[in-house]
Amino acid sequence: MRQYYWLSSSPPCAPSTAIATAPSEADLQALRRQHELILNSVGEGVYGLDVEGNVTFVNPAAATMIGWEVADLIGQSMHRVLHHSHPDGSPYPVHECPIYEAFRDGRVHRANSEVFWRKDGTSFPVEYISTPMHDELGNLVGTVVAFQDITQRKWAEAVLQQTKEDLELKVQERTAALQQANDRLQELSEVKSRFVAMVCHEFRNPLNNILLSASSLERYDAQLAAKQRQDYLNGIKLDVDRMTQMIDDILVIGRIEARKLALQPVMLDLISFCRALVAEVQLTAPQHQLVFISRHRSLEAELDQTLLRSILLNILSNSIRYSGEKLCHAERYHGVIRLKLSQQGSQVVFQISDQGIGIPTEDIPRIFEPFHRGKNVSNIPGTGLGLNIVKQFVDLHGGTIQVASQVSVGTTFTLKFPCSRSSVMADSAVLG
Repeated sequence: MRQYYWLSSSPPCAPSTAIATAPSEADLQALRRQHELILNSVGEGVYGLDVEGNVTFVNPAAATMIGWEVADLIGQSMHRVLHHSHPDGSPYPVHECPIYEAFRDGRVHRANSEVFWRKDGTSFPVEYISTPMHDELGNLVGTVVAFQDITQRKWAEAVLQQTKEDLELKVQERTAALQQANDRLQELSEVKSRFVAMVCHEFRNPLNNILLSASSLERYDAQLAAKQRQDYLNGIKLDVDRMTQMIDDILVIGRIEARKLALQPVMLDLISFCRALVAEVQLTAPQHQLVFISRHRSLEAELDQTLLRSILLNILSNSIRYSGEKLCHAERYHGVIRLKLSQQGSQVVFQISDQGIGIPTEDIPRIFEPFHRGKNVSNIPGTGLGLNIVKQFVDLHGGTIQVASQVSVGTTFTLKFPCSRSSVMADSAVLG
């Protein structure tokens, strides 16, 4: 065991009251030895200072914690040895030190947010108490400092604080997720309500027309001319087709939402594909002029033929529907609808433009939402499902769709698709 050192022959603590019989030298030696054994066995660091701030005694635990030998500390300024700097390394003036305040104001001082410095220049967080020390006459002769290394406690507090912050973050994230889920449920509820209202409205009109036509055929069959009878039948057929298309759209959306719709890409000759599609649509809309434009003689891309046909046919049909002569007030209007095909790098680009009624600016951000229709569509038939389906089909291909429009001037849809399926997979890998 290391030896315990004193600057004076008197013990560090003497009784403040006089005793009747002075102790013998042997008694004093035994008392000193007892104090020494006690201090040497204490796990906390303990050292004493005189009124000048110099070390009068120090126990082995204190010397070990700061990396010094006990004998080397006696007589030194302990502030200069272990308390010379703040935790950030800036100088710690001795007149600001709470330890020295104890023998200046005679009060006990405590601290738990400071550091002591080892001989090797490293530091450790400490908790200490500085207690004034008096002699037999009650005179202040120094102070006793007891300290302990609280590195583990600080580490535990930091872990606890980090755990608390992580828990709070998780609670916030969970709360946000629940709020998002709640908002999503609210949105789905609103979509469902709009869906029910739209379906009821869109089915009621053709059903009423069918019922009226059937009633007229039944009641006035004998009075109707052959052309009138055929007009009623054609009207019934159109209304049935309208309801069938709406049911098909709803089923497609359901398959997309259930993730049951998979791409079946094949290499397509887009020039032939577009020419055939435009010719087919032109037969159904003789009052409009459909034009296909491309500077390429041959252009191929790996796309799902069925979905691509649905995408282009849906937009072309919208261009026809919203470009009727009665819907456009411009004198120059000729009902021209253009499908332009080009290539930009590794993408094929489709542009469909018309000279129709256009889309109001405030409706453009919501144009691909289900059941949303522009405020200027008036009584033009439609469910608001077509462009939502188009957007989802485009997304399945890894493509993009943009719309530019001006009321009473026209609308242009621009669609871009990767030429090959491999580029789609590469993009997905990068995003992943």
